[in-house]
Amino acid sequence: VFSKIFSHEALESYLPKIQLVIKDTLRAWSSNPESINVYHEAQKLTFRMAIRVLLGFRIPDEELGRLFEVYQQFVENVFSLPVDLPFSGYRRGIRARETLQKGLEKAIQEKLQNTQGKDYADALDILIESGKEHGKELTMQELKDGTLELIFAAYATTASASTSLIMQLLKHPRVLEKLREELRSKGILHNGCICEGSLRLDNISSLHYLDCVIKEVLRLFTPISGGYRTVLQTFELDGFQIPKGWSVMYSIRDTHDTAPVFKDVDVFDPERFEQGRSEDKDGRFHYLPFGGGVRTCLGKHLAKLFLKALAIELASTSRFELATRTFPKITLVPVVHPVDGLKVKFFGLDSNQNEILAGTDAMLGATV
Repeated sequence: VFSKIFSHEALESYLPKIQLVIKDTLRAWSSNPESINVYHEAQKLTFRMAIRVLLGFRIPDEELGRLFEVYQQFVENVFSLPVDLPFSGYRRGIRARETLQKGLEKAIQEKLQNTQGKDYADALDILIESGKEHGKELTMQELKDGTLELIFAAYATTASASTSLIMQLLKHPRVLEKLREELRSKGILHNGCICEGSLRLDNISSLHYLDCVIKEVLRLFTPISGGYRTVLQTFELDGFQIPKGWSVMYSIRDTHDTAPVFKDVDVFDPERFEQGRSEDKDGRFHYLPFGGGVRTCLGKHLAKLFLKALAIELASTSRFELATRTFPKITLVPVVHPVDGLKVKFFGLDSNQNEILAGTDAMLGATV
């Protein structure tokens, strides 16, 4: 059922809504006279995308802001020790989850009652219809659990990758300019503006350099460190016997750091994924930001589409610069993110600045 939510047809229908959420967010960032904390704002962005696009909830902005704060408290306590005492992280997490469930139930009921004005099937629509197709009407509890899982899946890792993307575009202005060149060559960017109707799923899929940039961000800054599996059958690995029933963890980050196919592993180099080199094609499991095998991440295509749409908007309609003297250090927990959240100042673009972005990288040299 969940695989239908991330099908090609579903992604095509989500894309215009994703663009709208990103445009509105970048406009808000640019109108802020102060610098923004990119990681915190990226969390708000991915939360809003999950609520508005994936679930189709029409929650007012003020209520959405309150729900975001509750959701953050829930996420912060997900990995707390299961000790149910007053003031414990576990108790705070449980209370936040209960509050979330109430808010989600209200939004689901309103959605079920108001089906007018819909121009696309969102993930929750697909979930409900798939249940009916299989002869099983989903209960309200199942719907609440499903929506909470979708929000959780779309939230932290995508916010992490979005922040890493912005930081790398700041660090490597030539990469940003090369992105602009590709957008111009494909007829997507003209005179500093995105051509109307040019952003379709097939057009975005044809942007090979953009794909390389996103791949490299996910290689160097994979949001999560790895995944857990249970051994179904005793096996041997490099002379060591791994017994049935054991829990094992595979490390995505260590795999990317030690895989022999990658040259200069610490260097941000999108060209490593271009056809002439294709460093990710030599072997099955050297590159696995979304895991691998039958348990690979179901939402990987949506995540990459979101990151590509964000990169296109950043390259086309935004000017931004680092608001601190140096780039912040990176911490790996709970997901990869800059220690101070990455302070960046965004600027609105007038027509003259659009022309500069359209024809020269002079501004880029002064940005960082």
